[in-house]
Amino acid sequence: MITRAVDPAQELATFLRSRRERLEPHDVGLPSGRRARRTPGLRREEVAELAGISVDYVVRLEQARGLRPSAEVVDALAQALRLAPDERTYLFDLTRQRPRDAGEPATAAAPQLARLVEDLAPLPAMLMNHRYDILAWNGEMAKLLLDFDTLPPSQRNAMWLCLLHPKTRELYVDRERVVREGIAHLRAAWAAHPDDQALTDLITECARRDADFARWWAERDVKVDGRGDKVVRHPEAGNIALQFETLTPLRDAEQLLVIYRPADDESRSALERLSRL
Repeated sequence: MITRAVDPAQELATFLRSRRERLEPHDVGLPSGRRARRTPGLRREEVAELAGISVDYVVRLEQARGLRPSAEVVDALAQALRLAPDERTYLFDLTRQRPRDAGEPATAAAPQLARLVEDLAPLPAMLMNHRYDILAWNGEMAKLLLDFDTLPPSQRNAMWLCLLHPKTRELYVDRERVVREGIAHLRAAWAAHPDDQALTDLITECARRDADFARWWAERDVKVDGRGDKVVRHPEAGNIALQFETLTPLRDAEQLLVIYRPADDESRSALERLSRL
């Protein structure tokens, strides 16, 4: 259960163990050996050999004994554990080796971006922060998903709505994939904003109230994907296939502009019908 802000040492220890245990010797070009392994994955000795560090150092990292590895060691561990780019960024965030923006998390839409969201009509568009708080939206997005004006600000969060709101819980046809992708983004945001108590509270509530979220969060997948597709199950327009693009403005890097586009002619017609309602 997540009840407080990130404990970097403990999360680093758990993350390193989880990534070590998912690899087999043949994944990294090492011989498997003849002895059966009592636990899954690479041994600490093998990780140490691949990263060029001592076994004792790996042990202390995995025991959360307060070490702060250098950027060179973090990079070596990322290579040894065959981390994907987003996982590598997550590791650098946990070890406080990535330069951070001194600005505060966005809690209100920048006025220029709010106007841009309106101007993007008839394409559904909205503005979010790293927590998935919905800061601004146009009428087309409200018709597609939900009239956010009817919600208290505390519930205007894309993850909260997908998991816990009765009208939007079953909105996405491939709900598991959508939620898993959202969780992978939130875990990256959690490491990049370790003192964001509002984000920690959101994760705690979702894990407490939704068993799927709790199970998938524990898998520690990390990925930031600003492009993809979703199929929305709309009560009036039927299934609508969408492609989405997430853009980060240079002047307001803590705000995310999300734009939906129809994926096919049938979905384009469905969006046009919705816009006339």
